Amino acid sequence: MSTEVEMSIYVLVLAVPLGLQLVQRVSPLLHTPLMSLTNAISAISVVGAILIAGSGEAPRLSRVLGCLAVTTSTINIVSGFLITDRMLKMFRKKDSGKEHGS
Repeated sequence: MSTEVEMSIYVLVLAVPLGLQLVQRVSPLLHTPLMSLTNAISAISVVGAILIAGSGEAPRLSRVLGCLAVTTSTINIVSGFLITDRMLKMFRKKDSGKEHGS
C-alpha cells in the first residue's frame, strides 16, 4: 500500500469520529444553518465529481466513481434543501385566519 493511500485512510479514520462529535454537540437552534452549510459542501463535491466523471483522461474506475459521486451528492443536496425548507416552515408565524393579499 502506498504512503498516499495510508495517509488518506488515516485522515478518514480520524475525521469520522471528529465529525460525529462536532455534529452531535451542535445546538438544535443551529441545525438549519448547519444543513445549509452541508448543502454548500455537497455542491462543491458535485462540481469536482463532474470534472472527474467528464474527464476522458481519467481511468475508468475514477469516472465511474465520479458518476456515483455526482448522483449521491445531488440526492444529498435536493433532500437537504427539502428538509431545510421544512424546518424553516416550523418557524413561520401562522396566519390568524386572514387571507394573503387582502
